[in-house]
Order: sequence, then C-alpha cells, then structure tokens
Amino acid sequence: MKQYITIIGGGLAGCEAAYQIAKKGIKVKLYEMKPKKFSPAHSNKNLAEIVCSNSLKTDAITNACGLLKAELRILDSLLIKCADKTKVPAGQALAVDREKFSELVTKEINENPLIDVINEEVGEKEHLKEIMKDGIVIIATGPLTSDPLAKEISDIINQDKLYFYDAAAPIVSKESINMDIAFWGDRYGKGDSSYINLPMNKEEYEDFYNELINAEIVTLHEFEKKEIFEGCMPIEVMAKRGIDTLRFGPLKPVGFIDPRTDKRPYAIIQLRQDNEEGTLFNIVGFQTNLKFREQKRVFSKIPGLEKAEFIKYGVMHRNTYINSSQLLDNTYKLKSNNNVYFAGQITGVEGYVESISSGLVAALNSIEQFKQTNHKIEFSEKTMIGALAKYISTPNNNLQPMNANFGILPQLEERIRDKKIKYEKLASIALNEINYTKNSIEGV
Repeated sequence: MKQYITIIGGGLAGCEAAYQIAKKGIKVKLYEMKPKKFSPAHSNKNLAEIVCSNSLKTDAITNACGLLKAELRILDSLLIKCADKTKVPAGQALAVDREKFSELVTKEINENPLIDVINEEVGEKEHLKEIMKDGIVIIATGPLTSDPLAKEISDIINQDKLYFYDAAAPIVSKESINMDIAFWGDRYGKGDSSYINLPMNKEEYEDFYNELINAEIVTLHEFEKKEIFEGCMPIEVMAKRGIDTLRFGPLKPVGFIDPRTDKRPYAIIQLRQDNEEGTLFNIVGFQTNLKFREQKRVFSKIPGLEKAEFIKYGVMHRNTYINSSQLLDNTYKLKSNNNVYFAGQITGVEGYVESISSGLVAALNSIEQFKQTNHKIEFSEKTMIGALAKYISTPNNNLQPMNANFGILPQLEERIRDKKIKYEKLASIALNEINYTKNSIEGV
C-alpha cells in the first residue's frame, strides 16, 4: 500500500478532503490541472475556485444549507472556515470574496507540509489506472471533468459514458401539493397508480402556457448549448413551437379522467416519486432553463402547485456526474473497487457546501481505510451530511443531482404545520447526531 492518499481535483471537495487527511498525519498527493489547463468555465489559477454565485446560502439552521454548514463547522471543515474568514455583507447569507476565498484555501493547502500539489492533468501523461495501483484515490474532478479523465473514469466504472449534462426537472415536497385538486393514477388505469396527476381546464392551461413562453430564461455558456439541446428539450422551448405542442407531449391528457368532473382534462401534468420515502416528487418532462424565480412564479400557476415547496429547481447545464445510485455506497466509495472514492459534484451532490460535505465524508473514510481499522464512518440519515450521502447512494433509476434540503431527511413522527418550528426540530436532531459522530471519530 502506498504511503499516501491521492486526490484528483483541487476544487472545493478535493481541498476539503486533502485538509482532513493531512490533519491526521497522512501524506496527500493532490492533482490539479490548473494553471496549465483550464476548463471552459474556470479562469482563476488558485485552488477551490468559485465559478458561479459567491453565495454559500443562508447560515440559519432552519435552512437546509445553513444546517449543513453548521454540521461542517462542528467537524472542523477547512473550506467553511475559509468562507467565514473571507465573507462579505449579504444579510443572513454567507457570501464570500471569491478571490480572497480561493487565495486563502490555496495558501492553507500549499503551506501544509503533508500535501504535495501536482499541477498536471490526469489522463494526459499519468493515467488513472496507474495512479490507482496499490493506493487509495479520491476522484473529485467536478462537473467539468476534462475529456481525457472522463474517458478514464468511464473505463473504471464500466460505463460507456458519464452523465454529461444535467437536464433536471423541478422537485417539490409531497406535503405541499394540493391533493384536493391532484389525484393518484396512471394512464388508462394501468400500472400501480404511483403518479400524482394535476388536471387543467382550457383556461388554466392557456394561462400557464402564456406565462411559460414569456418567462425569463438563464443564458447558457456557448460550450453548453450544443450538448444540452441535442440531449433534451426544455419545456419552454417545446411550448414555443405551438400552443398545443405540450398537450400532445408531456401534458397529454389521454387516458385520464378528472375525478372532480368525471371528464377528460384539457391537459395534465404528472409528478413522479423521486426518493425512497415518497416525500419528494419531480414534475415529469419539465426540464427547463427558466430562472429560478420564474420557475417559482410560473409553475405555481399549475393547479395543485399553488403553494408548492420547491426542493430543487429545474436546471440544464453542463454537469459531468456518475450514476452514483448504482456505483457508490454511503461513504462515497466505489462498490466495484475498494480503493476508489468519489467526491464533489461528480457524485451527484449539487452546490458548493454539498461538495465540501462529500469531500469530508470521503476523506474520513479513506483515513480509516489507510489506517486499516476496518471501520466505516457512516453519518446518520438524520443529519444533512448523511441524508445527502444516502440520497446519492440509494438505487434510483432517475438519479438527479441534489442540493441539501429538508425533504431528504426522515420526517418527524408528529405533523408540525409551522415550517420554522418543524425545521428547528429537524436541525436539533441533526446537530445532536453530528456531535455524537464527532465524539465517536475522536474516540471521546
């Protein structure tokens, strides 16, 4: 066994993993192709570059991402410490000066004597299979993994290709769906009635249609456009082909009877279960480039979704990720190769803080493996860290990248209507579990 752990990718997940491993006195080789080569979306020579928004979302524990950051602070996350030190005014949100943030992370990594940063692209000169020989590897190459490395990853996971873009429909919480309007059922009564259906009359459909075709959309990078539109059609693009296009496509009402009228609806929208517990449902066929605020505004016009809680908005952008639900366990380890872990957005977690979380979990478990303790550090599904790990590792034929959200936590036995009180209780349980895990890790 090599006397070090290898990490491929110097983004948020990779840097967090490197820090956690070095903190335990283990040497790290960290491969990062910058500044010799940049992806189409990167331009900063430093590690842990933040490409999009500079916000790590709110710090309030009644927000899922705020709870996740609180859990990471308890576990001594380097990246969250650096974010706290470089924050800029943003109300309740933790927003950072992205240049200072990357500089600080880079300084911490470069000055650690146990971390050796190698600025080379894996797959061009040194190949992944060679690096994997007799050593533990964490692959944390992010949503824009280079083509040579993506090919090598495909080879080791025995899949022809990765998911090269993220074309995901919005996801809503089941409890926020108005079941006075919605009904369970399948087309022509076939199947096991596992879909929730939202019927629309002509006036409701035309109102929704007009709002949809006039809504604001996200501007894509040039390098994303060809891949995305070849692979999937955004709902708003489909709608612009004609007022009845959706009614002959994803909103086709044939085979349904609205229980309220005993007639076939003018159009129908279907929601499909998205997690094992049945607390989350995605809006079938609603891949979209609409801005998030527009999705909330327009999709809330759908009868039955007037008060919908959007757990995840629809996205369509370049996002290389593996089918983790088949390939990984809840420690982010590759089931088919005991020495390989994945971390970051390549696993299907989506977001800065979520990536940091995955890097920390992969690191803690690679440390245990390196020390040959025969011990796995599995976080409780009652924690946001554990719930994310469970989500991406649970068999799912329709895996979509997932942000932290309260919908993936086990639900409380008691029904609490006040969301703030409900989330405070869930957060209290999560933080108690995290402190227990921390004490277990430290042998307290």
